[in-house]
Amino acid sequence: MKRALAIFAKTPLPGKVKTRLSPSLSPQQAADLYRCMLLDTLERVAALDAEKILFHDGESAFFRETAPGVTLVAQAAGGLGTRLEHACDTLRSMGYGPCVVIGTDAPDLPVSYIEEAFRALEQGSDAVFGPAGDGGYYLVGLRGGYSSLFRDIPWSTEKVLEKSLVQAKSSGFSAPLLPPWHDLDCYEDLLRPDLMDPANGAVRTQAFIAGLDLAPPTAAGAL
Repeated sequence: MKRALAIFAKTPLPGKVKTRLSPSLSPQQAADLYRCMLLDTLERVAALDAEKILFHDGESAFFRETAPGVTLVAQAAGGLGTRLEHACDTLRSMGYGPCVVIGTDAPDLPVSYIEEAFRALEQGSDAVFGPAGDGGYYLVGLRGGYSSLFRDIPWSTEKVLEKSLVQAKSSGFSAPLLPPWHDLDCYEDLLRPDLMDPANGAVRTQAFIAGLDLAPPTAAGAL
């Protein structure tokens, strides 16, 4: 059956995206960085063997210009769990089989990890998660229904993945884990050395960060 890669994205408006980067970055800088991350993500997944569907925050005009040729669907209103359920239901109604959902917070995410997620689903796993360093996940994939996978999850906490795996077990789902990766959410994430690795393909994000006057990380115990 047809593969679907769902990409959750927001319009890069100051004060609406990457708010945890302020005040280290101005709201405009945070929005400009998010735009770079979004563009890097779209470019890097373009060659992936899957249909790309972009679930946006309702500002479709921006995304029609930014992602020409990509199917656009407005996200549902409500919390992340509701929006994930809506995305999965939408993809099923469009006739897709294995579905993988990512965001735009990991512009350097190896595309091979997404491919690995699809393979796991095609080989019989019910779900698959990509663990993020903050206790959440950078990717979730489903072979069929989602049961209670997105219910009663303490979103935006370090318990997201832990509780999601509990829900997967209670639903009788096999749910293997991909290798861990990092979201880019806070100032410390900008200082991560591997983010600037030229081999990772996040060229716009790297160029933007290189243009910032970032303070080096403070050594533990330093005065």
